[in-house]
Amino acid sequence: MSEAAEAAAARPISGARAYWVLLALVAGLLLGALAQKMGDGLREPALKAATIVGGLWLNALKMTVIPLVVALLVNGIARGAEAARAGRIAARSVFWFVVIISGSATFGALLTPVLLRAMPLLPANAEALRAGLAAIDPGAASGTVPAVADFFATIVPANVIAAATNGDVLPLTVFAFLLGLALTRLPADRRRPVVAVFEGIADALLVIIGWVLWVAPLGVGALAFAVGSGAGAAAFAALAHYILLVSILGALVMGAGYAVAVLAGRRGLGAFAKAMIAPQAVAISTQSSLASLPAMLGASKLLGVKERVADVTLPLAVALFRATGPAMNLGVVFYIAHWLGTDISLPHAIAAVAVGSVVSYGAVSLPGQISFFTSIAPIAMAAGVPVAPLALLVAVEMLPDIFRTLGNVTMDVAVTTAVDRQVQARDSAA
Repeated sequence: MSEAAEAAAARPISGARAYWVLLALVAGLLLGALAQKMGDGLREPALKAATIVGGLWLNALKMTVIPLVVALLVNGIARGAEAARAGRIAARSVFWFVVIISGSATFGALLTPVLLRAMPLLPANAEALRAGLAAIDPGAASGTVPAVADFFATIVPANVIAAATNGDVLPLTVFAFLLGLALTRLPADRRRPVVAVFEGIADALLVIIGWVLWVAPLGVGALAFAVGSGAGAAAFAALAHYILLVSILGALVMGAGYAVAVLAGRRGLGAFAKAMIAPQAVAISTQSSLASLPAMLGASKLLGVKERVADVTLPLAVALFRATGPAMNLGVVFYIAHWLGTDISLPHAIAAVAVGSVVSYGAVSLPGQISFFTSIAPIAMAAGVPVAPLALLVAVEMLPDIFRTLGNVTMDVAVTTAVDRQVQARDSAA
């Protein structure tokens, strides 16, 4: 993605404006809870107006999901393939990225139900939240998922346009993945113009997302009022529980980074932990892997990583690698299903893991609040889970995003040590 498009998308919800979105969420929930005590003569018109405003804002976000997923995937697969062809170090790095991203998605799908059983949301709070969500999306609280009888038969789309129209994300993901791979087989002079078209489409869609997010305080506040009018104070307890559980997933992925550094990178645990202090401090303060890159390069030098390895792997990781994304994104989807009392079937869980993995290959280097909806909505659609709750959860993403960035930065350096060890082993053998 171009720097101009990324900056345009990030600007509306970066810095202090992100706090306005959070404030709008809190204010909307409080006003909605207070509206429960108002007579229907005041409450019903206010609820109707909030539902219309919030629904329009939610639809504006939804309309970008399908085309953006296809454009990002095609572009991401093409970029990843070109990076892998750039040399052995790049190829080893991309291999590690794919393995860890796939493992992260599987980890999130398997562990979230375990955490929910260990730390369940109070049934009364879940029921109240379902009542509130029904105000913004009547189908959200239905507790049903699409039929799975023909699930595997529809993985390969017979009609890509029809799949896009129906919101069938998994077949579209398969198509975009295959198209991206096919483009890598074309000569450079034939491939690059096509990739440039998809990159331009993605850039334009990011600009549209920036416009939509500019009015995020209004949209989130309206949706929060509608939810608060049905859920009352229980919505706050549910959001706090959500933040805790999803943040735990990010922290566990960060812990896995230490394991990769010790087991695959053959670095001492104490030495790695000490070297990561500076990059993690920058990650907490900026919530940006890109801003943490200089500190990560310094950490790699402290760990004895060869400069030629760090100078290739770390920039690639910042551009292509999101270790915590799949696990935490799957966690969000499974948590929403838990909220709504929805059972995700095994085929839909497999689809969610597949989409969560593949979508991460084309992830854009943007703050978590920006990529939150466009990264998680395809997974939710593949799992048969409503996407409406995401419009509320994006307002509190600044808190889990700290753990996202911490985990990403830690795993970036850990993978760099693993690639360095493989390169050193190969050099010794030669």
